[in-house]
Amino acid sequence: MMKVDLGTDRLGAAGDVFYAALLDAHQDLSEEESARLNARLVLILANQVGDLEILRAAISKARERFRP
Repeated sequence: MMKVDLGTDRLGAAGDVFYAALLDAHQDLSEEESARLNARLVLILANQVGDLEILRAAISKARERFRP
């Protein structure tokens, strides 16, 4: 099992631009539509990443915030 580095900031300043675009994409959506948009975006991006080990590491990292 390889070590996956998810801490590297690959977007730099473009991260703020992406975040703004993400917020704009959710504009005027219901809570359900917003959740569906997020799910669809995750699946599209997962397909682009294409590496199951990286995707599992990303899921684990995202869950850290919700663990006691």
